[in-house]
Amino acid sequence: MSKEVDVVVIGAGPGGMTAALYASRSNLSVVMLDRGIYGGQMNNTATIENYPGFPSVMGPDLGEKMFAGATQFGAEYEYGNVTGIETDGDNKIVHTDDGDYIAKAVILATGSEYKKLGIPGEQEYAGRGVSYCAVCDGAFFKGQDLIVIGGGDSAIEEGLYLTQLANSVTVIHRRDQLRAQPIMQKRAFANDKMKFIWNAQVEEILGGDDGVTGVRYKDKVTGEEKVVDGKGTFIYVGIKPMTDAFANLGVLDEQGWVIVDDHMQTKVPGVFAIGDVRQKELRQITTAIGDGGLAGQGVFNYIQGLKDSALK
Repeated sequence: MSKEVDVVVIGAGPGGMTAALYASRSNLSVVMLDRGIYGGQMNNTATIENYPGFPSVMGPDLGEKMFAGATQFGAEYEYGNVTGIETDGDNKIVHTDDGDYIAKAVILATGSEYKKLGIPGEQEYAGRGVSYCAVCDGAFFKGQDLIVIGGGDSAIEEGLYLTQLANSVTVIHRRDQLRAQPIMQKRAFANDKMKFIWNAQVEEILGGDDGVTGVRYKDKVTGEEKVVDGKGTFIYVGIKPMTDAFANLGVLDEQGWVIVDDHMQTKVPGVFAIGDVRQKELRQITTAIGDGGLAGQGVFNYIQGLKDSALK
């Protein structure tokens, strides 16, 4: 069983929905595929305070509004677990568990996921003190004592950001020195709000009815178990793009991120990528939407170019 459309958007987060809006508004037939509910990570965000036009909005509510806009010009949304993509001349064949889609253009918008510690309390207190994004959630912890787990660029950069809001930020790192860039380390060590716990293996995130209360860790040198108090725990042990299904296209870098140009197009004609599948500095709803707009217009230009070539 197969279905033919002009554009397949793989992923129905804010970037994917924006791309579908722009492409369908250009009179292209569009289907959005996702293996979960539309909205992506917005569905796991209680309150969003940094989206223009809304001083404060519930994540799922914003997702509903975006979906209404994305489908108003005929774009369809369907469940689909994409297993691979093949090229066949000008066509792209998108394989899913439930059949194939044949399209002139494909937009990869599957996002990324934060690597987890896999310890007790991490999942239980997700959204109740456990976070993977300081820019997203830091404002909820003004004046509190916070904990950052990790020692790379993201951990230190986000920790420094949190010092603008928090009473204190304690960085817990499993090694005896940071891996962040020297200039960032210098800033962190000079910040009197930042504290450091070295050679520490985090064992459990502690909490109660009101959310996170602290972290239990083991000193790797002495073997002693200790507890550090904090109302919020921000985890930065890596991030992974969800791009395994696209490996055969040759559009990924060594870490699995999709490589695109300024128009969001990969080196494979007609294959675009947006949002958190790209290596980028800021992973936010607003940046994903910007990517989506460019890709949505980009697929129109690409398909129009195919039509023009066919007429010559």
